[in-house]
Amino acid sequence: MPSALPDGEPVPDDGALPESALAGAADRPLGFYLHVPYCATRCGYCDFNTYTATELRGTGGVLASRDNYAETLADEIRLARKVLGDDQRPVRTVFVGGGTPTLLDAGDLVRMLAAVRDEFGLAQDAEVTTEANPESVDPRYLAALREGGFNRISFGMQSARQHVLKVLDRTHTPGRPEACVEEARAAGFEHVNLDLIYGTPGESDDDWRASLDAVLGAGPDHVSAYALIVEEGTQLARRIRRGEVPMTDDDVHADRYLIADEVLSGAGFEWYEVSNWATSEAGRCLHNELYWRGADWWGAGPGAHSHVGGVRWWNVKHPGAYAGALAAGRSPGAGREVLSEEDRRVERILLELRLREGVPLSLLREEGLAAARRALSDGLLQEGPYEEGRAVLTLQGRLLADAVVRDLVD
Repeated sequence: MPSALPDGEPVPDDGALPESALAGAADRPLGFYLHVPYCATRCGYCDFNTYTATELRGTGGVLASRDNYAETLADEIRLARKVLGDDQRPVRTVFVGGGTPTLLDAGDLVRMLAAVRDEFGLAQDAEVTTEANPESVDPRYLAALREGGFNRISFGMQSARQHVLKVLDRTHTPGRPEACVEEARAAGFEHVNLDLIYGTPGESDDDWRASLDAVLGAGPDHVSAYALIVEEGTQLARRIRRGEVPMTDDDVHADRYLIADEVLSGAGFEWYEVSNWATSEAGRCLHNELYWRGADWWGAGPGAHSHVGGVRWWNVKHPGAYAGALAAGRSPGAGREVLSEEDRRVERILLELRLREGVPLSLLREEGLAAARRALSDGLLQEGPYEEGRAVLTLQGRLLADAVVRDLVD
């Protein structure tokens, strides 16, 4: 979750939504994202809304403390119950992200999940995920999460090479994420993801292949692989600007992506979103699919974003300001926007084209249809789905996904 927030209209103190946002809610899946903004240290590439203990010292007092964060977050979940009113939908997915959620006690994460369950109920087959830093969990912690209702876990691995982790300022030991997969399986987790980053300055093709081989040896059923994006204002951006480390170019990113798809596909993984692969339908991240398909989700926590029925809003960023608003009985919302039908059409194209199922050609305007025909001729869209009325990216199209999307939207 990037740290910068957009502008928008004010959010009412009670968080109330327009009636139009709640119309037809029963027909849409509902998920919850729970943001934990704490980190032990700040990774050099990270631009997320996270805070170390040093960064919070003196800025938020007791309100910004990790010790009472679970209860503070539960206050927003109770606010969500009031705002959504008589909504009878059980929650389909819960995703705890950060930051480093596992800096909190396992019991705190379980209490946050219990607040969602108590206020809304969980679907019988609900997907419940937490992100985890490999160095912040052990078998006892994982067992407590599993007993408390979590059934999916995502470990931040990034790389198997120490020198690559050092550039990223990652603190875990190579080999620890792989061990975490085994520990999570032993604790009873049904689905396990490993997150990778490619294109780090100083990373070679051999380094990247070694990371992929380590992932396959660990045996997760889901892998996310993202190209490194150097965000302005980060420590890594400053190091590149000073010439301490080189910038990786787009051609290298493309080569690494092709290696990833080759290795993962050869091991039984299938891509279902440009940056995500799973060994089965059950292994796909349902929570992220809510985002990509424009469903409803409530994001609780500092800086978290939400979307319900075409209304999108975001919370204040700082943990102290967030907790203070809730303690005063106010919504922590910082701003919101009501999406027009055209906004929602464009967002569907932007997001659904990234999926294996693609986007219906019926969503495209005349210029977008012409662009789709060109993309088909250039080998960027698959012929079979196109004949059936859908735009689905080829492997080459995935490499150029952002450019294809821009053309289809125009």
